Amino acid sequence: MKKRWWILVGVLVALIFAAFTIEFEYAYVPNEEDLLNDTYDNFTGYDVWGKRIPMDQANTMIHSNINSHDLTPKEGAVRVDEEFLQFGREQFYRETFNNEEYLTDILGVLDGGITLSSMAMAIIKQKLSGEPTSNLQVRLAKDVTIGDRTYEKGELIDTGLDLPKGALAPMGMPLSYERGKIRVGASCASCHATIDDRTGKVVEGAPNADFDAGMLLALAPNSTAFFPNTEVEVMEEYISEDSLYVATSEGGQAPLPDPEKMEAEVDKTLASWPKGNFDSTIDLESNPAQIPDSFTFEDHPYGWNGFASVGPFKGLSSLNNNVHAQNSDLLSQFEQSNELFDIDKEVYIGVILQNAANDNYRYDPQSGEKPSEFFARLDDSPEVPGVNEMVKPPHFPNVSLFSPNGTIVSSPGFKVGEQINAMSAFQNSLRPPSNVEQDSVQVEAGREVFDKAGCTACHAGQGYTNNKVIPAEKMKTEPSRAKAFRDAVKIMDTAWIYSFDTPVPVPKGAKKLKVPTNHLDEDQLKLVLAQGNEGGYKVKGLLGLVWSAPYLHDGGVAVGPDIKKDLGIPGTLRKAIKPDPANSLMALVDRNLRQKVIEANKADPSLEKVHVTGEGHEFWVDEEAGFTEEEKEALVEYLMSITRIKDENNKNEE
Repeated sequence: MKKRWWILVGVLVALIFAAFTIEFEYAYVPNEEDLLNDTYDNFTGYDVWGKRIPMDQANTMIHSNINSHDLTPKEGAVRVDEEFLQFGREQFYRETFNNEEYLTDILGVLDGGITLSSMAMAIIKQKLSGEPTSNLQVRLAKDVTIGDRTYEKGELIDTGLDLPKGALAPMGMPLSYERGKIRVGASCASCHATIDDRTGKVVEGAPNADFDAGMLLALAPNSTAFFPNTEVEVMEEYISEDSLYVATSEGGQAPLPDPEKMEAEVDKTLASWPKGNFDSTIDLESNPAQIPDSFTFEDHPYGWNGFASVGPFKGLSSLNNNVHAQNSDLLSQFEQSNELFDIDKEVYIGVILQNAANDNYRYDPQSGEKPSEFFARLDDSPEVPGVNEMVKPPHFPNVSLFSPNGTIVSSPGFKVGEQINAMSAFQNSLRPPSNVEQDSVQVEAGREVFDKAGCTACHAGQGYTNNKVIPAEKMKTEPSRAKAFRDAVKIMDTAWIYSFDTPVPVPKGAKKLKVPTNHLDEDQLKLVLAQGNEGGYKVKGLLGLVWSAPYLHDGGVAVGPDIKKDLGIPGTLRKAIKPDPANSLMALVDRNLRQKVIEANKADPSLEKVHVTGEGHEFWVDEEAGFTEEEKEALVEYLMSITRIKDENNKNEE
């Protein structure tokens, strides 16, 4: 008996030892047979600050030694070959840049209404059904009150997470196990790939239109970790007599807001985000934008207002950097919080950490320790702000046009910018699946209507865009997002990065590169930064429209299968009804149908709270504009047919 007891003790000790020494990582990456995309761009060569140099031309330059120095990483060149494209694809699905630490330990994405066990049960149940899903439903592990509604334990919640056939975790949600704890992160694929409900196959580059990011954040116990993305501009409202104080960076004392009151307000705002939307700007305004597609080739400048316009791949790497350096780790901007938000950095850190999900990350204001000192003790990478894997560019803590958040994501063991550049090369290779079931005669008639209606004035070029930013007042749309970068100019510096052959961590004396900005139009830049104006919105490319309903930057132009009843966000996504691309496009060009959509949106106060209306882009192709019903329907068919890059040599699609 004694011997058996010692054996059990030995086994237990071994299990504990294994739990804290064994590590694993898992992320779903689809095989070729699991994809619906049927064409990819096979470009190989070099990207030099957005200029494409094909491999044969590059080889000629190298062999003849004519400007061959321009093709080196030290001059900003990025070599694109099959191996690099495959690396970019792997990064697209797997790479989190360590955001699982912020999402799991600080936010607590699996410690609130949704837990690891409830998520696991949902996955097991879906696996037993034998079918993939574009909307993993998870039962709440406990009651959660958000605003005036209580979600009860056991209630099914639509997450919008996609679980492909054969996957052990949702697509774009990598799992890792380290030091006895399972963490989950978010990769590009969580938002920019989806499952086709008809075939069960993965569409790479299509937005995850029903991903309920706001609700997933709101259900976490410390959603205050995302307070800068919400309408919490005046924190004094959450200061009470019992508020605790912290020492500020300037030697004074400042109170922290009441964590429960702050949490309740942030929860309510995040839960108001429409499915398929995410707020990618931390401007203390809740203005989520629709998740964009990743059919990115020739769709520059990038971002809803064109802010990503410099650097490799015509600014696409800048966009990818912003997503991972800022949107999943809001501690990364504590060094700029005073200038951008008028919040002392000690208060900023304290607000985010005072209710952290993991006890080890939770800041105690009564400790007498400064929040920055506490964070420095627990941070594995104190050389950079935040917990994500990043490097400080030469201009840090100032921001730049390439890095409006001030940092550049790069993991140790890689080169500076290597991962985001590979993602950009891969995204530029993506093409939406062909829409083969359409009537070619009607599509051709729609092309004629497209020209007749003057759509080509803006939607020209290879990617069906003139690559311009249009003033918000001309677009007649909700201007909140267009002004999001207005305060960034206070600390905006010359855009510098390190040479693309620089290892991470960056050694002393590493070569610096000045990111070219001389191609930018001054008036366009003023629109991007909302200087002397109300800002603007970029002209969106039209590739893959059939995969990106609803429409406009706020995603407010939504109509479901029933064109009379399924109107706006309240009549579609709020009822778990996916917007129908044809009907939603009809609302985009028909003023009467659009007005009904706008009225439906405005009848929902929660949408007004987050600036989603569906207004703007008043370029009508309807009866009042002189077009017949048949012409309008033909135009919609044509718009839904656009899946290929236009060949500018003969003005026809490939």
